[in-house]
Amino acid sequence: MLDVPFELVEHVSWRVYTRRRELRSPWRKLGCFEQALLALAHLRKNETLAQVGAGFGVFETTAWR
Repeated sequence: MLDVPFELVEHVSWRVYTRRRELRSPWRKLGCFEQALLALAHLRKNETLAQVGAGFGVFETTAWR
């Protein structure tokens, strides 16, 4: 469980969504909300991207993107 406010995750996910639209980014395995959660979990828990990615069911390289 990640102890950050829902509003923060929502705000970051909108930023991810906007950036994806600007770049015309292709389809991603994780949605914007999950990508925001992954990034915040990485920053909050200070775990490696491999560890956080495993929790989301993605490889380290996907988590890095």
